[in-house]
Parts: sequence; C-alpha cells; structure tokens
Amino acid sequence: RKAMDNFMAVGYNEEFELEGLKVILSDAGHIPGSAIVKVVSEKGNVAFTGDINLTETKLMRPADLNALRDANVLITESTYGRFNHPTRKSVEDEFYEKVLEVVENGGTVLVPAFSLARSQEVLCVLAERDFPYPVYYDGMSREITELMLGFREYLNKPDLLKKVYDKFNYVKGWDDRHRAWKESGVIVASAGMLKGGPAVYYFKKLAENPKNGIFLVSYQAINTPGRKLLETGKFDEYSPLLKARFEIFDFSSHAGKDQLLEIVKAYNNLEKVVLVHGSYDNQQHLADLIKEKTGVEVIIPENGQEIKLF
Repeated sequence: RKAMDNFMAVGYNEEFELEGLKVILSDAGHIPGSAIVKVVSEKGNVAFTGDINLTETKLMRPADLNALRDANVLITESTYGRFNHPTRKSVEDEFYEKVLEVVENGGTVLVPAFSLARSQEVLCVLAERDFPYPVYYDGMSREITELMLGFREYLNKPDLLKKVYDKFNYVKGWDDRHRAWKESGVIVASAGMLKGGPAVYYFKKLAENPKNGIFLVSYQAINTPGRKLLETGKFDEYSPLLKARFEIFDFSSHAGKDQLLEIVKAYNNLEKVVLVHGSYDNQQHLADLIKEKTGVEVIIPENGQEIKLF
C-alpha cells in the first residue's frame, strides 16, 4: 500500500509534467495497459515503445502511433528484428482446426499460456467461434480477466472477453482439476513455458496418450521445460518422449520485422533510432534494414553505455 501511494494513474493521450518534461502515453498494442512513452523537452522529443504490436488481436487494438509522429529519437524493441509473423487469421484458423481434430478424436488439448494476456487471447479465439466442447482455464488468469473487464476501454473486444468469463469453466480446486483432464476438451493453464503452475500437472497427466495434444502458444525461453520440449521432445532429461500430439502456434504480441520498420517510418522528424530488447543478430539485421530503407542513424547500445540523444 505504501508503494501504491506513490503511483499516479494516467490514461492514454493524457499529457502530464514530470520535473520540467512533458510526458504523454499512447497504446502500445502489446497487452492491456502497455504504453508507448513520449517525452517532450526543449531539445527534442524522445519516444520509447516498450513492447509493441501493430497487429489487431482479439484482446488488443494495434498500437496507436498518431501522438508520437513528431519524435526525434525512437527507442524501440527488436525482439523479432529478423522475422515476420504469419497473419493472425491464419494462426487462429490453424489453431482452431487442430484443436477440433484432437478433441473430436476423443483427446484433450493442453494449452500452456501466460496468465496475463495470452490465456485471454486463446480463450477469446475459442469463444468467438462458439467452440462446442468443454473449455477449462486454470491459474491466475481468472483474477486477471476480472481486472481486465474492469477496464474495458483498454480492450479491443470486451464483450468477447466477457463471453469467455461467463461461458468457460474456471478451475476452482482439485476436483475441477481432475475433471478437466479426464474430459475431452481444452485446458488453458499457466505457466506458458511449463516452468511451474497447474500446466505442469496437466502435462504429466496428458503427455503419454497420443490422443491428447500439447499446444504451445508462447515464446519458450532457453533453459525452460517448454524449450526442452521443443528441442528434445522431453519435458526434462528424466522424462519419456512425448507421445501426445505436439504443436506450436505463433500468437506473438511483439511486432515483426516489417512492422518494426513501419513504426520507424511513421515518424516525420526522426533523427535517431536506438534498438533494445533483442538478440544482437536481430538488432543488427534490423539496424541494417532501417539504414537501407530510411537513412536514419541507428544505435545498438551495450549495457551501461551512455547515449547522447540530441
């Protein structure tokens, strides 16, 4: 509570002052509440995108770049600086069709997903198409969904998320948990990288039956069970090979290479781009692309490096 007393709530496109600087926030399109930050000073304007996405999803509208076009310096992510994502519709269609295949063959699909945003996104895909089989969701996603529904203005399709909340089955305890994995249907549970949480329990119950499916929808970081599963087909070195059907779907909420270039091109007075939040290979590839297409100076900073912005 003491920490929260020091916070100031600010909405999108509301300008406020901070120690002589003017600051304005704009929707970054990444997750509900994510924001691009523009700082206005006498010397020039700096925009920091944070995690950003230009793709419309069930949960999120695309990032709003309009308020930031007069920035002189852009600091942006480069997570997918070498790659583009498939179209969202193609990902959703493939996901839905493969879920149906497993369930209609008598199996259960486990979707390990982050409790914040990714779980809600996947559930919205199922709800929008009136998925005709049982859907369970487990972990902290219930509480987070309730919070999201309290801030409908930050959601792309709040009525669809409300449908998720009303229609699908939230796992309240172990009785529900036992019921969920024994029933042909879908279970969306954290953690998205299988590092812990109820998803691990469901995985161990479902992994050895070839009728079931394990469908990943999130990035799998190095040294996580999800990454191990991708690379070896095993949860860990002591586990047997996965027998359930295994799929991975690109539901990323980060901009791809072409979108990152589009973001750079959206700025009218841009003089400098600083690339962060990405591997060096991704940063270097994106830097070369930006220089080739726009001629703008690009900086790939090292940790601790001081940069002169103006």
